[in-house]
Amino acid sequence: MSRWDVADVMTVGAVSVQEDTPFKEIIDLLELHEVNALPVVDEFDRVVGIVSSADLLTKIEFAGDDDRVRLFESRHTRQARTKAHATAAGELMHAPAITITGRASLPAAARIMESAGLKRLPVVDDLGRLIGMVTRRDLLKVFLRADEDIRREIQDAALAGLVGIDHSQLRVEVDDGVVTLLGQVERASLIPVVIRQIERTDGVVDVVSQLSAETDDEPRPYQAPVMF
Repeated sequence: MSRWDVADVMTVGAVSVQEDTPFKEIIDLLELHEVNALPVVDEFDRVVGIVSSADLLTKIEFAGDDDRVRLFESRHTRQARTKAHATAAGELMHAPAITITGRASLPAAARIMESAGLKRLPVVDDLGRLIGMVTRRDLLKVFLRADEDIRREIQDAALAGLVGIDHSQLRVEVDDGVVTLLGQVERASLIPVVIRQIERTDGVVDVVSQLSAETDDEPRPYQAPVMF
């Protein structure tokens, strides 16, 4: 079964800056391309960091502030105060950057973004060179797949090789990404297996099962004998 990967949804040829890119030029690029962050690359186009609008806002937040270390001041605040005096991307960026390869799956990209609290990831090749950017919005493109494409993949790939499944006994309907399964399988224990397999198909929003089974082989919960 084919799966979409990051390369299928990313923006190719992302705008980037170098470590010596001046403060105001970074802002110009953010405005021009309507983005909130830019990857920072070295002379070989390898990603070394990320500079975001949040990094630039420290210039406003700490404007006119002195450099004295405050008692109980957090490390984050100290770093932000230092960035307030920065004039180039290399001093402003978060490093090292969290990146992903184009071969990575969409679920893998989603997990990284969620765990790190990120809205976008630079996409790199095997040498760490920038080849694109992928955002949370990009990942959602998989749900734009046509219903007929999803139905065909389920029938031709997702259900292939599942023991006890007779394709002639099943009917697959897809409406706005919601898959409805109708028909009969050999054993009741196969129904959750079929559902999980179809849920892995790219573009599936939900799976509604109306399947029945020839044999009910589901284990029954233990009931203690009634004592009289």
